[in-house]
Amino acid sequence: MKWLVSLVGAGLVMVTLRDLFHTLWHPTRHGGLSRLVMTALWRLARRFRARRRVVGLVGPLAMVTVVGMWAGTVVLGWAIVYWPHMPGAFTFSPGSKAAQEPALLDSLYLSLVTVATLGLGDIAPGEAWLRLVSPLEALVGFALLTATVSWVLEIYPTLTRRRVLAIRLALLRDSDPATQQIDCTAGALLLDSLATEVVRVRIDFTQYAEAYYFHDGEDHASLAAMVGYADALAQRGQAGRRPEVRLAGDLLAGALKDLAAILDQRFLHTGGTPTEVLAAYAADHGRSRAQP
Repeated sequence: MKWLVSLVGAGLVMVTLRDLFHTLWHPTRHGGLSRLVMTALWRLARRFRARRRVVGLVGPLAMVTVVGMWAGTVVLGWAIVYWPHMPGAFTFSPGSKAAQEPALLDSLYLSLVTVATLGLGDIAPGEAWLRLVSPLEALVGFALLTATVSWVLEIYPTLTRRRVLAIRLALLRDSDPATQQIDCTAGALLLDSLATEVVRVRIDFTQYAEAYYFHDGEDHASLAAMVGYADALAQRGQAGRRPEVRLAGDLLAGALKDLAAILDQRFLHTGGTPTEVLAAYAADHGRSRAQP
């Protein structure tokens, strides 16, 4: 029975590590625990009256919540591993009153101290297998800290790329180039560079799905608001007379179609056309699409 309880704790730790691995290093289209937490917070924030202010906090708050969930479940899982063997399989420092505390409390204390790599030493594993397992928990705690720092450092460049594309589209919308102005070599290069940036954003949504739950602030910096104008530019390029311009327009239209497919598959689930998906993306972020 003791080993069965310990296996339950080990399973809880493995589920957490699997979720951490798939969130940070091997994203899949299937939502794990972290995706469920982020989606729930996003949907909850959309119900508030002061929607923009609340939604703007969802991304950072969701990341903090997910990291706290990972840390909490790791601590709890290892505590369950220790619990059935406490206090008999452990040694206590002379004069310590820890052995007089409930076994579950001692297990939680030992797990928290170990995962934080504090190593106070007032409770130490006595059996051989526990002396091997306990340092492994400290290694998991160090990996969790490193993963959290890496996650923060990775997500903000992703947001920067998305906002740069949005601001560029806003500037183009303000200048509003006609089809004749785009129908030249410079216009083909413009459309081709926009297609490249859209592809980068599409990859970002695949690799860092949590970026979807970050609010972009004002409309001119929001891809959700500006992506409609990219569609308009693609149509103008496809209507051009020069073959390189038509090709660049097709590339931009294809990139937008691919972006819409990822957004619908991972977040929106509308089953609609690319135009409908991009409109749903704008609505989900509290925006109206920029029109040509």
